[in-house]
Amino acid sequence: MSHLHTRFFVTLIGSLAAFALGGIVMWHVDDGSPVVHAVHGFLIFPCLALCITLATWPLTRRLTKRLERLERAVESLGAGNLSARVAVEGRDEVARLAQSFNRSAQRIEELVCAHKRLLANASHELRTPLARVRIGIELMGESADAERKAGLEQDMAELDQLIEEILLASRLDALAEPNAEEDIDLLALAAEECARYRDAQLDGIAVDYRGDPRLLRRLLRNLLDNAQRHGLAPIDMRIERDGACVVIRVSDCGPTIPADQTRHLFEPFHRGPATKWNGGAGLGLSLVRQIAHRHGGMVEYRATTPHGNSFVVTLPLPNRANRCGVTTP
Repeated sequence: MSHLHTRFFVTLIGSLAAFALGGIVMWHVDDGSPVVHAVHGFLIFPCLALCITLATWPLTRRLTKRLERLERAVESLGAGNLSARVAVEGRDEVARLAQSFNRSAQRIEELVCAHKRLLANASHELRTPLARVRIGIELMGESADAERKAGLEQDMAELDQLIEEILLASRLDALAEPNAEEDIDLLALAAEECARYRDAQLDGIAVDYRGDPRLLRRLLRNLLDNAQRHGLAPIDMRIERDGACVVIRVSDCGPTIPADQTRHLFEPFHRGPATKWNGGAGLGLSLVRQIAHRHGGMVEYRATTPHGNSFVVTLPLPNRANRCGVTTP
């Protein structure tokens, strides 16, 4: 890998060597007269400066041009142009700085776009239950039958859940680390959540894990909700140990998800065309991914054969993330 200080050092040594070679040649043609000695003394320092300038000028000018382009890209990004990037040239420190800038700019653009989509979709999703509640209240009058009242209560519960999920997603974006870590028995936590679902089955081993119990409970609940809404019974949850990792697997027997939709599964507000009437706002799996990343883990979708779906969460055990093989953004 090329380093700027190495290139400057080699250039300087080369220029000094060229000057020394010229001095030797002039010394050999010296006839011993005082005039020649005076000429040598008068020329030696200007020639040295000229040699160093001629040798280092191309290198320094190329470097300053790259830094100027990087400066313009930083100013453009600061002015609001989130697509600003800089060309990566060479393999030295400036090239690595350009790569770091491009990665940072890409991440900033993704975060800003994600928040814009979140707010835009949230405003759209909130209109539907609010409109139903408003119409229902207008139609209730003084007499309200039980069916209509139950429908309004369901709409309000849906609205409350949506608001809670949006707020949780915003908090996860704002916080850098889990803010309430405790020692948790994941199998016991999973048993409590599975008890809420009639067709959920639990199997696995007891695993002690240190994390945020509230977030991990939400992770388990969202996986079960997703399987219940979009899959078919029975729902199977397994807690396993895989080396330095704990693996949470939630499977159902529903039709497998088409390959062209799997890459969008964990995006906020994504709902497939076949499942858009099954309830939910499309934030469940997005929150699962955020919570897994917050604990240093990952989540992935796997199609099972001959039919069925599995969502697998892999979490590194404390102080063993480097042996778990988990890579998160």
